Amino acid sequence: MAFQFICITDRKWVSREGPSISLWEGASKKLLPGVTLICSGGHYAGGTVLHWAAGAGGKGALLSGDIVQVVQDNKSVSFMWSFPNFIPLSAPRVEGVIASLKNYNFDRIHGAFTDRTIWSDGKGVMERSAARYLKLIRGDGTYELQYECT
Repeated sequence: MAFQFICITDRKWVSREGPSISLWEGASKKLLPGVTLICSGGHYAGGTVLHWAAGAGGKGALLSGDIVQVVQDNKSVSFMWSFPNFIPLSAPRVEGVIASLKNYNFDRIHGAFTDRTIWSDGKGVMERSAARYLKLIRGDGTYELQYECT
């Protein structure tokens, strides 16, 4: 039987209970040595990522789903409240996601899709992407005029 570990803050989204559903509380849940679920929030309060300390050849890997969304260029990440509707995630929620991951080291980020991976410097990429995102979402319109679109 495959288990589904769901942060208790997302309990309202569970449509049926059963022996395979395991609700957990707190900022993180250790599944195995070096394998940790992290309640990062994001577009849902219980948005969860998985940190695998031995991943990426021992440099650490983050399996982020769409909480930290690897974008098409595989060189940066973004944050959205609703990806299908292009509604951005608020600055405080992005800061919460980043804060939830500050104590974890990871070189690689595996995103929600098989072709979406940051292959190296994952944590640095996430932090730089978040800083850019926060400048834009809080900005007065001048930040984006500094750079050509890429």
